[in-house]
Amino acid sequence: MNKCIKSWLVSLIFIFICGNIQAATVDTLNINSKSMSKAIKTVIVLPDKYNPAEQYPVLYLLHGYSGRYDNWVNNAPEIKKLVDIYNYIVVCPDGGFDSWYWDIKGDKNYQYDTFVSQELILYMDTHYATKKDRSGRGITGLSMGGHGAMTLAINHQATYGAAGSTSGGLDIRPFPMNWNIKSRIGTYSTQPMEWEAKSVINLIHLLEPNRLELIIDCGKEDFFYKVNLAIHDKLDYHNIAHTFITRSGAHNWGYWSKSIIYQMAFFHEFFNKKGDSKKN
Repeated sequence: MNKCIKSWLVSLIFIFICGNIQAATVDTLNINSKSMSKAIKTVIVLPDKYNPAEQYPVLYLLHGYSGRYDNWVNNAPEIKKLVDIYNYIVVCPDGGFDSWYWDIKGDKNYQYDTFVSQELILYMDTHYATKKDRSGRGITGLSMGGHGAMTLAINHQATYGAAGSTSGGLDIRPFPMNWNIKSRIGTYSTQPMEWEAKSVINLIHLLEPNRLELIIDCGKEDFFYKVNLAIHDKLDYHNIAHTFITRSGAHNWGYWSKSIIYQMAFFHEFFNKKGDSKKN
């Protein structure tokens, strides 16, 4: 485990037990998507001491399959305390029931890559006091959202400086009949190249050296554990630095509510670090 993250966790646990923390501000907005011609519900969590005269980093936090925009704040309410501690903004957009955060050619209802990585970021940078470059942007998520976060970050390395995944579906190929993926990109038997091209594990070669800081975690009892272990091994093989955490846990909120503590500590460390990996 990353030693810096471990030390932050100790501090956090102490604060949770011993301290009373101010409540962050949670807003739910309808943000227009021109690419999809509809409004997308989005939760925005602001630090209690948010000051429009300052500039705040932003963590884009994605939900999983069949989920929605308010899953994270409702099921892991500690996020609000973490936002106050770390003093950065968390944004949770609705990614649809089964979008996998892709742009689907010819389907105007599924342009979630464009929405999250262009329209939503533009909205946040226009309406909030954000740090408007990749050194102040991170993205992560759970399950389908972990797949989405890693995919978007790899495909938009000039936009994000750090990315993560918890219990992520980082290789969709072993699951040809699951989660309605075939309705988005066709069946594996008829569209094998689409499945290959859209699996995160096959995007590793696109990573620029020292460009993205990465954190990946997955429980040992999770059905995605083997694909997460495989992507960890592939990142190691290509000498791509990353933080990889595994511990006991399954594909559920019991695991994710603890994972978010590790994840948010990681992004805090990134947002407050100066170095070549954060350069534009």
